Amino acid sequence: MIQCPSQARRWRDGSLTQWHWSLDKRKRSGGKRRPFRGKRAYERGRPPSETRLGDKRLKAKRVRGGGVKLALLACREANVMDPSSGKAQKAEIKDVLENPANREYQKREIITKGAVIATSVGKAKVTSRPGQDGVINAMLIEPT
Repeated sequence: MIQCPSQARRWRDGSLTQWHWSLDKRKRSGGKRRPFRGKRAYERGRPPSETRLGDKRLKAKRVRGGGVKLALLACREANVMDPSSGKAQKAEIKDVLENPANREYQKREIITKGAVIATSVGKAKVTSRPGQDGVINAMLIEPT
């Protein structure tokens, strides 16, 4: 994708802005599709939060409509729900065992929704979105 220098925006971490649109695709015939308008602020994305294991750190993000989302940048504990008893308890996260979102995330110990984590009460699957909810909720899949 070719951008004008004025449209190439960078975040503080040096990554380029992600745009959620499909104006730069080609027609079925292979011809270039000309954009019918410019970019809009609501089409702009953000770099992922990439929640890691570590001391708890939160970041507040202003979202569309003036609301606030809490991005969890690092955390050592999760709210683990036991489906057999129906009770939840706070448990310490020991390790990230598996992350279907990205194989690299398992090596870097990044926690996303669907990740399998080893906790003090057993293996659990993350059900919340830590980068948007600001908390790690998980379901126990294998008690210790």
